[in-house]
Amino acid sequence: MIEACADDDAALIQAAVVALFDGAVAVAVADPHQVQPTIWPEEAQFVAQAVPKRRAEFAAGRNAARAAMRMLGGPDIAIPASADRAPSWPAGWHGSISHNDRWCLAAVTRGAAHLGVDIEAATPLNPDLLSTICSPAEVARIAGADQGMLAKVVFSAKEAAYKAQYPLTETLFGFDHLDVVLAPHDGQFQARFVQPAGQFAAGDVLQGRFAMVRGQIVTAVTIDPMKE
Repeated sequence: MIEACADDDAALIQAAVVALFDGAVAVAVADPHQVQPTIWPEEAQFVAQAVPKRRAEFAAGRNAARAAMRMLGGPDIAIPASADRAPSWPAGWHGSISHNDRWCLAAVTRGAAHLGVDIEAATPLNPDLLSTICSPAEVARIAGADQGMLAKVVFSAKEAAYKAQYPLTETLFGFDHLDVVLAPHDGQFQARFVQPAGQFAAGDVLQGRFAMVRGQIVTAVTIDPMKE
């Protein structure tokens, strides 16, 4: 678990995300509101027609990913987007990038493990979205005064789980494909496949962790085929 950061808030977020992973996972956090180093041409072409906000987030995410790779002795090279819009990592590397309106972060590792990471503002989920994100069973499990905030954690957990499984299955699916059970006091969750996806059968479970830090929810999932 490797980290390096200067800004106080960014450093706290980075440390929180590092703690969500086991093993040699490097994490970097970037501020999309700050001027970013120029991204590589192979990357820039993907957002050439995007609005400035999207270009800034994309650049911050790619620069965070490169910074994380450097922590593990990796090459300083382009991380273009594939046809499916997912990051195209160098051979032997796996990672995940996430952003919200305030921060961009990246987690990377070498070897067989696949990572999923997500960051969301620590604000309650819009009630109008509850039935879209959560199944009736999930809604029942998080009933109570903190339901809106826990629903946002469920949303983030599903995002992280989706990102971790996608490089393995190349399967697109919606929020109803996973059933998330939170253990709020332990900062852990399980994401169970309700329907099959690639090599994952209905009922298979991904283990994840989450934390709240500096007004942010961060979630992480690791899928290590060597341990499956």
